[in-house]
Amino acid sequence: MLAYILITVKSGSEREFLKEISEFKEVVEANLVIGENDVVIKIQVDDISHIDTFLTDKLRVLPDVFLTTTMIITEQIKPKPQ
Repeated sequence: MLAYILITVKSGSEREFLKEISEFKEVVEANLVIGENDVVIKIQVDDISHIDTFLTDKLRVLPDVFLTTTMIITEQIKPKPQ
């Protein structure tokens, strides 16, 4: 199961936060972005409960996280999933 998570973090912590979360095994892509959010990550997990655990126990507990928005991927055309 794949999902995108849009993250808003404490101002000034963006680059360090990006480095920190890129080490999580669930994170397959991590990007610093300009706009309403600061960071967009793509995660790969086994199921919906794993998304909940990742968000609750790993991501939202980090001190610099202000807001998250999760978008679960229901179908992917390109690239083809492995």
